[in-house]
Amino acid sequence: MGCDVSLYEIFDQDFKKALKARDEVWTSVLRMLKTVIKNKEVELRRKLDEPELVALVKSQAKQRGDSIFHFEKGGRDDLVRREQAELAILEGYLPRQLGQEELERAAAEVIGELGASSAKDTGRVMKEFMGRHGGQADGKAASEVIRRMLSGH
Repeated sequence: MGCDVSLYEIFDQDFKKALKARDEVWTSVLRMLKTVIKNKEVELRRKLDEPELVALVKSQAKQRGDSIFHFEKGGRDDLVRREQAELAILEGYLPRQLGQEELERAAAEVIGELGASSAKDTGRVMKEFMGRHGGQADGKAASEVIRRMLSGH
């Protein structure tokens, strides 16, 4: 993804490619994504910004992960495969996720800049951290790292 191309444009271009390629899964995922985006914009009465688009894609990816878990428990391998294919497509639109070391380094940087020193600073650190790295880090994982660092473990 180039920095000067918006996710809106990428979705539109890829939707056209998916239609031409007659790729049912890719077309279906993008059609659903466009619908979710449009519904959110109607709800908010404005166009979404890039972080909001990324958050929507993340939300859809999380739903696929949850569905995979439940379908596996139910022995529905056909549905598991479909959800995994959709998840792979959605993940292709997400920013690269921080690895554990990068996550810890970024958390330490924010903690240092804010002068945070105890567990009571967790909320303030999380807010700043997610503002900078929200698209690249899972909130739960970031919270665990930040709490551990602030509690001195």
